[in-house]
Amino acid sequence: MEATPADDQTAGGRLPGPAARTRALIRRHPTANRVYRTGVGVAGAGTVALGAVMIPLPGPGALIAIGGLALLGTEFESAKKVSTKANAAAKKTYAAAKAKAAERKAARRAAG
Repeated sequence: MEATPADDQTAGGRLPGPAARTRALIRRHPTANRVYRTGVGVAGAGTVALGAVMIPLPGPGALIAIGGLALLGTEFESAKKVSTKANAAAKKTYAAAKAKAAERKAARRAAG
Protein backbone atom coordinates (compact mmCIF):
# COMPACT_ATOMS: atom_id res chain seq x y z
CA MET A 1 0.00 0.00 0.00
CA GLU A 2 1.37 3.40 -0.97
CA ALA A 3 1.61 6.15 1.67
CA THR A 4 -0.45 9.24 1.03
CA PRO A 5 0.33 12.75 2.28
CA ALA A 6 -2.49 12.38 4.81
CA ASP A 7 -0.62 9.44 6.37
CA ASP A 8 2.40 11.68 7.03
CA GLN A 9 0.50 14.58 8.56
CA THR A 10 1.04 15.60 12.15
CA ALA A 11 -1.69 16.63 14.56
CA GLY A 12 -1.25 20.26 13.46
CA GLY A 13 -2.07 19.36 9.86
CA ARG A 14 1.49 20.01 8.64
CA LEU A 15 3.87 17.53 7.12
CA PRO A 16 6.82 16.75 9.41
CA GLY A 17 10.26 17.80 8.24
CA PRO A 18 12.94 15.36 7.13
CA ALA A 19 14.58 15.37 10.58
CA ALA A 20 11.29 14.50 12.29
CA ARG A 21 10.62 11.69 9.84
CA THR A 22 14.14 10.31 10.29
CA ARG A 23 13.82 10.49 14.08
CA ALA A 24 10.46 8.70 13.95
CA LEU A 25 12.08 5.96 11.86
CA ILE A 26 14.91 5.60 14.38
CA ARG A 27 12.44 5.42 17.30
CA ARG A 28 10.75 2.39 15.71
CA HIS A 29 13.93 0.31 15.96
CA PRO A 30 15.03 -0.28 19.60
CA THR A 31 18.70 -0.89 18.82
CA ALA A 32 18.98 2.15 16.53
CA ASN A 33 17.13 4.24 19.11
CA ARG A 34 19.52 3.16 21.87
CA VAL A 35 22.57 3.92 19.71
CA TYR A 36 21.13 7.31 18.70
CA ARG A 37 20.31 8.30 22.28
CA THR A 38 23.75 7.16 23.44
CA GLY A 39 25.38 9.25 20.72
CA VAL A 40 23.33 12.31 21.65
CA GLY A 41 24.19 11.74 25.31
CA VAL A 42 27.93 11.46 24.66
CA ALA A 43 28.00 14.50 22.33
CA GLY A 44 25.87 16.59 24.69
CA ALA A 45 27.82 15.62 27.81
CA GLY A 46 31.10 16.33 26.03
CA THR A 47 29.87 19.75 24.96
CA VAL A 48 28.68 20.57 28.49
CA ALA A 49 32.04 19.43 29.91
CA LEU A 50 33.97 21.48 27.36
CA GLY A 51 31.86 24.53 28.18
CA ALA A 52 32.36 24.02 31.92
CA VAL A 53 36.14 23.85 31.44
CA MET A 54 36.04 27.01 29.31
CA ILE A 55 33.98 29.08 31.78
CA PRO A 56 37.00 30.55 33.65
CA LEU A 57 38.78 31.26 30.35
CA PRO A 58 38.00 34.23 28.12
CA GLY A 59 35.34 33.27 25.62
CA PRO A 60 31.86 31.81 25.42
CA GLY A 61 32.25 28.90 27.87
CA ALA A 62 28.84 29.35 29.46
CA LEU A 63 27.14 29.56 26.06
CA ILE A 64 28.84 26.35 24.96
CA ALA A 65 27.68 24.60 28.14
CA ILE A 66 24.11 25.84 27.57
CA GLY A 67 24.34 24.62 23.97
CA GLY A 68 25.35 21.18 25.24
CA LEU A 69 22.34 21.19 27.56
CA ALA A 70 20.11 22.10 24.63
CA LEU A 71 21.56 19.19 22.66
CA LEU A 72 20.88 16.84 25.56
CA GLY A 73 17.40 18.33 25.88
CA THR A 74 16.47 17.03 22.43
CA GLU A 75 16.40 13.51 23.85
CA PHE A 76 16.30 13.75 27.65
CA GLU A 77 13.47 15.51 29.50
CA SER A 78 15.52 16.32 32.64
CA ALA A 79 18.18 18.04 30.52
CA LYS A 80 15.46 19.99 28.75
CA LYS A 81 14.21 21.35 32.09
CA VAL A 82 17.73 22.35 33.17
CA SER A 83 18.38 23.93 29.77
CA THR A 84 15.19 25.98 30.01
CA LYS A 85 16.19 27.26 33.46
CA ALA A 86 19.74 28.03 32.29
CA ASN A 87 18.43 29.95 29.27
CA ALA A 88 16.13 32.00 31.51
CA ALA A 89 19.02 32.80 33.86
CA ALA A 90 21.26 33.77 30.92
CA LYS A 91 18.57 36.11 29.56
CA LYS A 92 18.17 37.70 32.98
CA THR A 93 21.94 38.20 33.32
CA TYR A 94 22.12 39.66 29.80
CA ALA A 95 19.31 42.13 30.57
CA ALA A 96 21.04 43.23 33.80
CA ALA A 97 24.39 43.70 32.02
CA LYS A 98 22.72 45.66 29.22
CA ALA A 99 20.99 47.97 31.73
CA LYS A 100 24.25 48.54 33.63
CA ALA A 101 26.09 49.35 30.38
CA ALA A 102 23.37 51.85 29.46
CA GLU A 103 23.70 53.49 32.91
CA ARG A 104 27.47 53.79 32.54
CA LYS A 105 27.10 55.24 29.06
CA ALA A 106 24.60 57.82 30.32
CA ALA A 107 26.91 58.72 33.24
CA ARG A 108 29.86 59.25 30.85
CA ARG A 109 27.75 61.50 28.62
CA ALA A 110 26.63 63.57 31.61
CA ALA A 111 30.18 63.88 32.94
CA GLY A 112 31.89 64.64 29.66
